Amino acid sequence: MIELRPFASLGSAKHGWLDAHHHFSFADYHDDARVNWGALRVWNDDTIAPGTGFPTHPHSDMEIITYVRTGAITHRDSMGNEGRTEAGDVQVMSAGNGVRHSEFNREDKATTLFQIWIIPDERGGEPGWGARKFPKDDRSGSFVPLASGASNDDDALPIRADARVLGATVKAGESITYNPAQPSRHLYLVPATGTVKVGDGEQEVRANARDGVAITHVGAITITAIEDSELVLVDAA
Repeated sequence: MIELRPFASLGSAKHGWLDAHHHFSFADYHDDARVNWGALRVWNDDTIAPGTGFPTHPHSDMEIITYVRTGAITHRDSMGNEGRTEAGDVQVMSAGNGVRHSEFNREDKATTLFQIWIIPDERGGEPGWGARKFPKDDRSGSFVPLASGASNDDDALPIRADARVLGATVKAGESITYNPAQPSRHLYLVPATGTVKVGDGEQEVRANARDGVAITHVGAITITAIEDSELVLVDAA
């Protein structure tokens, strides 16, 4: 199954400083058909105005991955962590048994990001936070694990879930293939930029930037770039 979820069909909320679009039910947006995708619970597409952000608030029992598309986000939490994550880079917060944090755009231009929440394998545990750079040149033409609960994804930021968050860049006319460990896995693909074709034959959709593509019960999935594209993929139980 390959299902296109166009950007225009997503839930949305505008708060002046925040323009948010929700791939899954979130806050005041609810769609019974889009509550989660396996262990993937939230995929928010946020634009945060300069000098604004999310004030200190709590989380628990969730793996929260932030993929910065443009600009940068500055994080501060109750564990004493503080860091600035720039475009193309990733931060992960394991909320565990409870943490409070804030996320602010301290830049002089809007910051855009994907915030992805994945349900952990087990509740509780000590919270944690980490961030690292992932140069886009290193993921040209192949998916690179950015955050992962798989034991062999040594260079990825660790998460406490049976899931992987991967990134790739693909030049126009080129293709990449992803092989889930089992066809029953839940894959969710979003082009951060560009346009791609996902699948082939009857199982084929065209996805533009910020569209979602929900995929399950497939073997290898091939993505062909129609334009130069930057891709983010979640593979979850």
